[in-house]
Amino acid sequence: MPNLYDIRRRGTLAFMLATVAVVAAFLWVSDRLVNDLSAQERARMQIWADATREIASADSSTNLDFLLSIIKGNSTIPVILVDDSDNILDHLNFNLPENNDTLPPWELTAENERFLREHLASLKKSENVITIVIAPGINQHLYYEDSLLLRRLSWYPYVQLAVMAGFIFVVYYAVSATKRAEQNKVWVGLSKETAHQLGTPISSLMAWVEILPGYGVDSDVVAEMNKDVNRLNVIASRFSKIGSPPVMVAADLNSVVEHAVDYMRTRISSGVRLTLTTSAEPLRVELSTDLLAWVLENLIKNAVDAMEGHGSIEITTFVDGSDAVVEVTDTGKGIARKDFKTIFNPGYTTKKRGWGLGLTLAKRIVDDYHHGHIFVKASEPNRATTFRLQFPLA
Repeated sequence: MPNLYDIRRRGTLAFMLATVAVVAAFLWVSDRLVNDLSAQERARMQIWADATREIASADSSTNLDFLLSIIKGNSTIPVILVDDSDNILDHLNFNLPENNDTLPPWELTAENERFLREHLASLKKSENVITIVIAPGINQHLYYEDSLLLRRLSWYPYVQLAVMAGFIFVVYYAVSATKRAEQNKVWVGLSKETAHQLGTPISSLMAWVEILPGYGVDSDVVAEMNKDVNRLNVIASRFSKIGSPPVMVAADLNSVVEHAVDYMRTRISSGVRLTLTTSAEPLRVELSTDLLAWVLENLIKNAVDAMEGHGSIEITTFVDGSDAVVEVTDTGKGIARKDFKTIFNPGYTTKKRGWGLGLTLAKRIVDDYHHGHIFVKASEPNRATTFRLQFPLA
């Protein structure tokens, strides 16, 4: 049965595919509109060119007023009319750098000439040109730019997509931040309530341990019970520290790892070989001993479960640059690469009875409280998995 995060991953993929399809359809429609408008503008320019040709060959029966009205009717499309020698015969709808109203279109100031020549050179690289045959061997060439409306319409879809993407990003960030805040409240509330519920029975057990010798109970039995009660007290203390800044002290990371390994060595299957190799030099780190021991114990328990009680666990500490590093390697069934980050999400578990909270709390303890980093360094299916913990050296 797929877990929550597999379902979420598939849902995200389906959402992304649907989004791509919608965006593609949107761009296709916009492209069709741009192409249709471009075709309409070319048809208008063809009419403009035909009117120019008719004026050039006009006789007494030609309706010049009508033809001139067609030419003057273009108020949006910038055009340049040249002859075969590229002499500028007419221009329209260009914002010239200098006022040219007192001169005929074919007479230009030097600055306006340079301006129009630059535009003409650019237009020669496009397909926006119509050749007008005035007479055999005499041609004029009409070059035109896309209108401002067409240029805006061609950019509009991308601007709209950028705005949509920004809006989606803001909404996603807000929802994610709200979700994280709610999760943090749940974790803190659950942890503190657990510590509170454990407090009363632990206090009662501690009192019973003190009076049991008076009832003739064997001292060795009482000593073992006292160890378990103290262990419960440590667990309750750990839960009570979740959600509150723990007291951090400079300590040797090697010592904390050694104590955690010694504690777990007698509490795991005899079929698991647990080895520890510590750094030759002390690793001074600002840490909370109880919480960090909790992380290491959790990793060891997970490794034992992954190996189903048979295999080996190697724990190594060393210095890497400015960080103290702990690596935990087991010979279990491995972790799929796609799950390297997912395993730290709350509720993710591959166990039938697992809650999926251990690694989530481990990441919170390492990343948030110790300002370190915990991640899956490497994993090979049915061969080995290595978790790496990094802490800034004090």
